[in-house]
Amino acid sequence: MTEQLIPAWGPDGIARPMEKLEVHREGLRHPAVSVFLIDGSRTLLQRRAETKYHSPGLWANACCTHPRWNEHNAICAARRLREELGVTGLTLRKRGRVEYRADVGGGMTEHEVVALFSAEVDPATLTLQPDPAEVSETRWVDRAELRREVEAEPARFTAWLRIYLLEHEAQIFPPA
Repeated sequence: MTEQLIPAWGPDGIARPMEKLEVHREGLRHPAVSVFLIDGSRTLLQRRAETKYHSPGLWANACCTHPRWNEHNAICAARRLREELGVTGLTLRKRGRVEYRADVGGGMTEHEVVALFSAEVDPATLTLQPDPAEVSETRWVDRAELRREVEAEPARFTAWLRIYLLEHEAQIFPPA
């Protein structure tokens, strides 16, 4: 089976379609999408399935992925919400961009230019149907509690969630 092609920028600064695993093994700069589902001061977390090729079993935001070659970020964000969590029909709000570089284990590096999205949701009316190949569990957590957890036990969380929370929280979440 051919690995998914995603855009990545080479040393010459030109974006080309490349296999996702190759992009991560080489630590190439590439676009990504991250989505946060928000209920007041709470946000939805997902625990990545143990079978994921990097960062297995770690807690992350609602969903994240890489756009396919020529896929618009907003379309990608909605697609991944459906694929990972079975969620459709939300109004996603653009929250800007973040760039980061992090070792994610297994000889892989994420060097992402991330389009951030969020949606205000009511958990009482939100039906989650996580794909077990992607997500092992979900939970709602108050952001103040999440900050305490990340500071106390950072190894339980993905590198990108730690970066988002500790460096970009005001950009991602609406004012309380």
